[in-house]
Amino acid sequence: MSNPKRQRSLPELEQLATERVNPRTAGLDRLRTPALVRALQREDATVAGTVRGCAPAIAAAIDQMAARFQQGGRIIYVGAGSSGRLGVLDAAECPPTFGVARGRVVGVIAGGARALQCSIEGAEDDAGAAGCDLARLRLTPADTVVGIAASGRTPYTVAALHYARRRGCLIVAIACSPGSPLAAVAGGAGGAGIAIEAVTGAEALTGSTRLKAGTAQKMILNQLSTGVMVRAGRVRGNLMTGMQPTNGKLQARAQRILAAALGGDVTPARARRLLAQSGGDLQRALRVAAANSAREQ
Repeated sequence: MSNPKRQRSLPELEQLATERVNPRTAGLDRLRTPALVRALQREDATVAGTVRGCAPAIAAAIDQMAARFQQGGRIIYVGAGSSGRLGVLDAAECPPTFGVARGRVVGVIAGGARALQCSIEGAEDDAGAAGCDLARLRLTPADTVVGIAASGRTPYTVAALHYARRRGCLIVAIACSPGSPLAAVAGGAGGAGIAIEAVTGAEALTGSTRLKAGTAQKMILNQLSTGVMVRAGRVRGNLMTGMQPTNGKLQARAQRILAAALGGDVTPARARRLLAQSGGDLQRALRVAAANSAREQ
C-alpha cells in the first residue's frame, strides 16, 4: 500500500530557492517577444556557472559510480515529473551512445511509463510507491541509485534514496535547493552517498523547475553518465567507440570514428570493411584492426 500524501504548506514552499519569485522577470508578460527571449536567456546563462561549482561532487560521484559499474553494478535514476523524465532520457541514451547492455542504466519515474507523456503530479507524493518500484529491480550493493529532485524534497525520490541506502547501494542526490532532505539522505552518517546541490535560484517563470533547474539537472546527468563511461573504457580519446550504428547516419559516423581511432592511412573503404567483418560492432572492429596490425608487424 502507498503511504498517504503529505501536503506541503505554502510557507514551506516559499522557503525553497526554486519556488521564489524572480524580481528580474517580474514583468515577463509585458515584454515584447525579443525582450522576452533575452530575459529567459539571461537566466539560462547562469546555469553553467552553478553546475561548474559542483565539479568536485560530480567528479567524486563519477569515480565511485564507475568503480561499481565496472564490477557489474547498474546506474538507476529515480525521480518524479520533469526530473524523472530527465533520468529516463539519460538512461535511454546510454545503450546507443556507449554500447552498454539495456538494463545497465535504468530510469525509474514516479507514476510509471505513463508519466513520461502525461503529467501525473500526485505520484511525486507517493513515498510508499518508491520502495515498491525499486524492489522490482532487486537492488544489490554494486548498484548506484541517483535521486533527482529540483526541490530536494520530493517524497517519492527521498523515499527511494532511503530504500537504496538500506540495501547498501551507492546513493547520489541531485537537487537545486540547498540543505535539502534528499541531500541529507546522501550525506548522512552510516551510508555511502554523495550530494550534488546545484542551486539555480528563482526561475524566470516562478516555480517552473523545467527551466533553470531542469537544465542544470540535464547537464549533471550528462556529465555523470559520460564520465562513468569514459572511466569504464567505452570511449577512446573523445570518440564514442562503443556506439551502436543502427541507422545510415550512425553507420557513417561509426566509419569516421573507426578511421579517427586507427589513424594512419585508414581509408573510408577499409573502415567499412572492418565494420562489416565485425558485424557493425565498433569495439570488435578496433580489436580486429589491432590483431591485423600485430600480425603485420
